[in-house]
Amino acid sequence: SGLPFAAPIAMQLGATGLGNAIYATYSPLCHQFAFRSWFLFGEQTVYPRERAGVERNGSFEDFASQEAFFDGVDVTALDNDLVFAAKQFVGSETMGWKVAYCQRDVAIYGSIAFFALVYGVLVMGGVKVPYLPFWAYLIIAIGPIGLDGFSQLFSNPPFDSFGLPIYPTRESTPFLRVLTGTMFGVGNAWLVLPYLADSFEETRISLTNKLARAGVLDQPDPSSAD
Repeated sequence: SGLPFAAPIAMQLGATGLGNAIYATYSPLCHQFAFRSWFLFGEQTVYPRERAGVERNGSFEDFASQEAFFDGVDVTALDNDLVFAAKQFVGSETMGWKVAYCQRDVAIYGSIAFFALVYGVLVMGGVKVPYLPFWAYLIIAIGPIGLDGFSQLFSNPPFDSFGLPIYPTRESTPFLRVLTGTMFGVGNAWLVLPYLADSFEETRISLTNKLARAGVLDQPDPSSAD
């Protein structure tokens, strides 16, 4: 669904009620942190935290410190105050307006939709798409997103790298979020769609045979299956 992108468009057009309603709708489904989301109509499309090491015109800390919304919040520390504020902040004239899904979720759902489209075209063209082995699914879909997501999670409060000097303190980058989200989406779609297609085909054949026996349809020609 493109509805998460309708939120920043609505805000830009002044339809703040509609925009805020969309943000609220997707809020239970996504963290919506401003420093891990896409922005439209602002100075930058992303505002990663300084610790992500992304060379941009300005970090989230640079921009957020100039926003009245974050007054009284330490934008350099990922504590409960910043987590709450970063989720509630939908944007401004300067920073633009936040997409209602985070960067990784946009990549996940977008790649699922794209893969499903490509899969449908291939099937309609007579191509038999192979099943994705579960071990390959773990490598393609689960491994990368798990490594990127959990290594980031454990290096931030309340875990703080478990106090281990050797544990890397890191914040994932927009590129890695998109890459791992895309791999996760493609892996899940590839794992499921061939089985769904087989199930639908079995249902179609069963229904056709039942209708044929009832005299509603002509009996299928066995040779047509060759």
